[in-house]
Amino acid sequence: MIKNPELLKKFEDNFVQDKGRLSYNQSIRIFTDMWNEGVKLGVLPLKDPLEGIDVDIKVARILNSCLKKSSQG
Repeated sequence: MIKNPELLKKFEDNFVQDKGRLSYNQSIRIFTDMWNEGVKLGVLPLKDPLEGIDVDIKVARILNSCLKKSSQG
């Protein structure tokens, strides 16, 4: 759980300014390291991977509709 979203946003903005866009390999390495950290902490993999899927589907539909609208304009 993110306790300070403003601090995370500031970190992300600074990271992008310093490093620019990440390559595919860099992104995969970061994802893998974060996944391994989650496994070590005992929060991954999820006990019930489908728990909350309805919310994920709703969010995906909203994001996809926004992408379609922005590409038409």
